[in-house]
Amino acid sequence: MRPLLIIPALPALLVAQEPATTLRDNTSLAVTIYNDNLALVKDQRKVALAKGDQKLAFQEVSAKIRPETALLRNLTAPTGFWVAEQNFDFDLLTPQKLLEKYVGDKVTVVRTLPNPDNAGTRELREEATVLATNNGVVLQFPDRIETSIPGRLVFPKVPGTLRAKPTLVVSLHSGSLGPQQVELSYLTTGLSWRADYVANLTADESALDLNAWVTLTNQSGAAYPEAKLQLVAGDVHTVKDQRSRGNNFSVDGLAVSNLAPPRMKEEGLFEYHLYTLEHPTTIADNQTKQVALLSAQGVPIRKEYQLDGDSFYYFNPYPDQGDKLKVAVYVLFDNREAAHLGMPLPKGILRMYKRDAEGRAQFIGEDRIDHTPKWEVVKAKMGEAFDLTARRKQTDYKRLERQGKFGNIHESAFEVELRNAKKEPVTVKVIEPMPGDWEVIQSTHPCQKIEAGKGQFMVTVPPEGAAKLTYRVRVKW
Repeated sequence: MRPLLIIPALPALLVAQEPATTLRDNTSLAVTIYNDNLALVKDQRKVALAKGDQKLAFQEVSAKIRPETALLRNLTAPTGFWVAEQNFDFDLLTPQKLLEKYVGDKVTVVRTLPNPDNAGTRELREEATVLATNNGVVLQFPDRIETSIPGRLVFPKVPGTLRAKPTLVVSLHSGSLGPQQVELSYLTTGLSWRADYVANLTADESALDLNAWVTLTNQSGAAYPEAKLQLVAGDVHTVKDQRSRGNNFSVDGLAVSNLAPPRMKEEGLFEYHLYTLEHPTTIADNQTKQVALLSAQGVPIRKEYQLDGDSFYYFNPYPDQGDKLKVAVYVLFDNREAAHLGMPLPKGILRMYKRDAEGRAQFIGEDRIDHTPKWEVVKAKMGEAFDLTARRKQTDYKRLERQGKFGNIHESAFEVELRNAKKEPVTVKVIEPMPGDWEVIQSTHPCQKIEAGKGQFMVTVPPEGAAKLTYRVRVKW
């Protein structure tokens, strides 16, 4: 049986040590959340300060605060106000922690026993010393040692190092006496956000309706009631602490739904973008929250089919390179006013849906998009095309003699057959990574050098038909 604990009232004990302030004293709360598990909290409270040196316990701060970033300012009377020392107490009061603090000290063990005449019960009190708390409690009585004591343990007091909630204890000097407005700002992990995009494709697949959520996750160990919420989109550089135990959290599985009109204002901030929620919101601890970010209707799209190759088969003979290769399908749209968008899009996951013949929305794919500024193109992979297949084979290979500075020269020929089961023609973009100093010697389709080590062929495949791409390439290094 687990011991029951009697714990003295904690606030009464701490008041004697230093005055405390809680969220009940809060007058303003602002939270700025960054993409990578980081947030800036600005917590303003009205507190009563004495004149001179004193301590102030700032309670109900984030349990994952980075204490080295904490800054306390006096907004009412900054003259003669300074901070000499600050300590973050994260050793929270629990029955087990309290027991551990009493190792080597005495506690009172209270047992409830039946009376000898079976008329009711009586309490038996004994003093014991806590010897250990590893995988259970070990108690030493004057005449014996016992473990797993039934009953309850009574402690004379709560050690000052234990706190009911995460607390930042500040040693400060105040030049004024009386109620004053102070602001504590700090960085914390445990708060993160991301954008989740829900796109509904039109029946003719020419456009989509785009809605975006901001998905907030709070695992910081604190709540932020009626906070002014701001979000920073961009890759902010931070120095990683090897000892940091911050966690990254993600939330998947948004339902298809209609969003309210956009409620977040966007502006530039240094080399990033800042989004501000127009009204205060409460971010509860251990909560995932969605806030509408943007909404756009009738965004024109285009589909691309793409077959990707590999560079390894240019070095050696590879006669059989696989049948029924997959052709990827991508959806692209422009982030500009003419396409009913034209605002910075934070990185996140784009999920796409299309209605079937009976009007039910069906999930057709998702992809992760990066931060996309205005005027850029969003390209998202939705999956592999069912009705498009490909087969690639090497039809010739030979190694040539050394030429000048090039000691390795390979020449190979390939045939790529594309088959289309659709009732309309499609154009497939065939991307071939080509290593070294390469040259296409012969080809049935023009080759565009899109990168130093990559060639592109555009192949149109007729409806319910097939098309062949053949080419010969020489690579040397």
